[in-house]
Amino acid sequence: MVLLIQYTLLFASVLLLVALGGCFSEHSGVINLGLEGIMVMGALGGALMMRYLPDGTPAALMVLLVILTSIIAGMLYSCLLAISAIHCNADQTIVGTAMNILGTAAATVIVKAINTAANPDDVSSTIQYVSAKKAFLVNIGSFEFNWFMLVAVIALVLSYITLYKTKFGLRLMACGEHPQAADSVGINVFKMRWAGVLISGLLGGLGGIVYITCGVSEWKFEYGVAGFGFLSLAVMIFGQWKPTKIALAALLFGFFRALSNVYFGFAFLKNLNIPSGIYNMLPYIISLVVLAFTSKKSRAPKAEGIPYDKSLR
Repeated sequence: MVLLIQYTLLFASVLLLVALGGCFSEHSGVINLGLEGIMVMGALGGALMMRYLPDGTPAALMVLLVILTSIIAGMLYSCLLAISAIHCNADQTIVGTAMNILGTAAATVIVKAINTAANPDDVSSTIQYVSAKKAFLVNIGSFEFNWFMLVAVIALVLSYITLYKTKFGLRLMACGEHPQAADSVGINVFKMRWAGVLISGLLGGLGGIVYITCGVSEWKFEYGVAGFGFLSLAVMIFGQWKPTKIALAALLFGFFRALSNVYFGFAFLKNLNIPSGIYNMLPYIISLVVLAFTSKKSRAPKAEGIPYDKSLR
């Protein structure tokens, strides 16, 4: 049971961070379907930092540097969406899809090149961070606390305050609801949409490094992030683009994802003789069922996905 709670909180942290990122982007008026690719690039930046930091680096410094690197990598990669969608008026769905494909492919090529340069016989796309990962863990009895859980809670609180208690947040949401009206009162819609996309890159990149360090000490980047970017979009929609509801949705989906990791520890589940693949499919099946019943009541920002044209009123 302790292990189930531990994995639930870890996977919920990933989903929460990435879904909040998508929430900021869509509230600004830009659909970010490229969260999967952003997660991969954030994971790559953080994993490389863990790999090359010297042994003996203080745990607090390592955690800070890994988080900063993942954030920077995610934000830089999200610039592709910002430039394409905000300035080039490109189709945001196509751009996001391309970013997902490019992210995994680029990360795989980069890691293979690094491994081959260090050892010509090593053509794998794997990065190991066995000792570095210990800096993120604190054992509390039989429970293994991960500092990323606290980071996710802090991100949730800051997101709620930013969106509903600050001028920036209200202006951001105005640009996603009626950008022409926002522009008429002096709000720079382009800048606000850039801010929304960059924040989504920040949180998406952070979610990527949390995901690959959830239960393993190395990661093969050709696997990507196993659809967690899209699962986070389902969490965002189920949460109605509201941080508190997104947090509850993340816990629900995180529970079903965690179940696939620890079902063998529950005798009644093991005795059902259900193939392990079914448990791995559970969060994605649940997302389809949930969205099928709730999508009609979903109220997305009115102007999301629509390129802003100053000439329109």
